[in-house]
Amino acid sequence: MGSLGDLYPYLAIGRELKARGHKPIIGTYGHFHQKVAAAGLGFQAIRPDPAEFRVQHELTKRASNPRNGTEYLIRKMFLSNLRDSYQDLSQAVKGVDLLLTNPLTYAGPLVAQKSGVKWVSSVVQPMTFYSAYDPPVLSSAPVLTKLRHLGPGVYSALFRLVRWRAQSLAMPITRLRGEIGLLPSKAHPMFEGQFSPAMTLALFSKMFAAPQPDWPPNTVVTGFPFYDQGSAEIQVLSYLKSFIKDGEPPIIFCLGSSEYDNARDFFRHSLDAVRQLRKRAVFVLGNHPQSMLPRPYPEGVVAFNYIPFSQLFCHASAIVHHGGIGTIASALRAGRQMLIVPFTHDMPDNAERAWRLGVAEIIPRSRYNAHNVVEALQLLLRNNSYAAKAVELSRTMQAEDGIKTACDALESCLN
Repeated sequence: MGSLGDLYPYLAIGRELKARGHKPIIGTYGHFHQKVAAAGLGFQAIRPDPAEFRVQHELTKRASNPRNGTEYLIRKMFLSNLRDSYQDLSQAVKGVDLLLTNPLTYAGPLVAQKSGVKWVSSVVQPMTFYSAYDPPVLSSAPVLTKLRHLGPGVYSALFRLVRWRAQSLAMPITRLRGEIGLLPSKAHPMFEGQFSPAMTLALFSKMFAAPQPDWPPNTVVTGFPFYDQGSAEIQVLSYLKSFIKDGEPPIIFCLGSSEYDNARDFFRHSLDAVRQLRKRAVFVLGNHPQSMLPRPYPEGVVAFNYIPFSQLFCHASAIVHHGGIGTIASALRAGRQMLIVPFTHDMPDNAERAWRLGVAEIIPRSRYNAHNVVEALQLLLRNNSYAAKAVELSRTMQAEDGIKTACDALESCLN
């Protein structure tokens, strides 16, 4: 469940498992069917599907609120459809040897415990662990980051309070657990209860988040499992190649698949900044009307609806984006410095981790305007330490093999 940044790691793992002789099935939203089929994998539709929501735009808009958007999304979309998810997933696991879940699949642990199927959990974003030793940046309360110097004891107490307050949110999971005949559990279903006692795969690099003492037992940090999403049209790639050759490396402006609906003034402010900087730029706009830019574009500026990041980021002088985990991983692999404007959910935490690594600057979404973008990009482009650190991290990450490590771990559970 989630956006393309959540889907792609599992497509990468699924393809490798298929190459090893297994029969992987991706259970996800119905509207991802074509992407799963294009990867050559089996597909099972698991409700809910955001494409079926009549108020999808309103849902996306409210879910992007940094203060309560995550809770709204969980309550409105996932928990209100929990029984549907449980029914679909119960059918999907019949006859399978292993179930791999991600955090938003709240029905997953219930299905695993009820059916007895082998179960491995996974996370895509480090903040999911809610570690007191490496506390996340919470989009609803970023000011709490200032408490880090007080040590893990303060955050342990804080997270106990968060768990207590989330008990009412988790009531649909608790009720369904009783209805299907499972014994009550002391583990909070939205925190420690989402992790399998057998194994949890942390699908990111140790450079991005190092293992902590309070992570779930049997956690395996795999490295990022990159999925190269095919290619753009030949004419588009030919035009991009010609543009890249014509001048200095461009600045890339893009958003993730979940944020184009909320682009608002992101691209307009970005274009104003490019004009002031007199820099070449590539805009990846998606297909949403809010992302459109007025034509004609200034000289040295081009725009595309879609370009795979694996074919674009390596040509950038800097990358400006929203802080989604998939986009950050791609930028780190390309060895490019970043300017991040985090929207909500895990994005503020991802952004801060990139900043601590020395490869990024951050502009809060409320302060994203041409003036601030110009200042931040000038700093990134003039200070060579950002680029040097990005290249260094890229070399380290490219030595990791997240796909192989994840598949080896899954096969160890099967054996």
